[in-house]
Amino acid sequence: MSSVESSKLSTDDTLNLTTMSMEKKQTKEGIINEDFADLLRKNKLKVTQPRLRVLDIISEKTAALSQPDLEKIVGKDIDRVTLYRILGSFEEKGILHKVFDLNGTATYAICSTRCSAEHHHDQHIHFICSVCNSVYCLDEVSVPKISLPPSFTLHAIAINAVGLCDHCNSAE
Repeated sequence: MSSVESSKLSTDDTLNLTTMSMEKKQTKEGIINEDFADLLRKNKLKVTQPRLRVLDIISEKTAALSQPDLEKIVGKDIDRVTLYRILGSFEEKGILHKVFDLNGTATYAICSTRCSAEHHHDQHIHFICSVCNSVYCLDEVSVPKISLPPSFTLHAIAINAVGLCDHCNSAE
């Protein structure tokens, strides 16, 4: 096996953060840091407390989080530059994907288990609330098949649905 092949993560090797996040909400016991530590090791990233903390915070949320929101949550525990680097490396490795809200601010959400450093499979619909500006991944909604002319190559699909989230809808 070549070094390139050995560095690629198969679907079986990649941890399902979405499932782990759902288990966390169901059990209310939380994800032990060892699950995230395994994910970091499998992606050839050093296991550090700031990386584990960012994964824990993002996995707890139902909506994508921006770097400024993460900065507020972590306070002085993780400085801005370190947080920026963590988010960048997680996106590069296929652990997180970036979605822009209505103001153009980048928000981050957990990728699917099919994502890797070589290819993101985050082609799903994102719902953006027009009141609170929260961004939600709608993994269960199918993206329509797009037929392109023969000379075109598709690299990514970005479909945003805009409306009121359940919280803002019930507030009206």
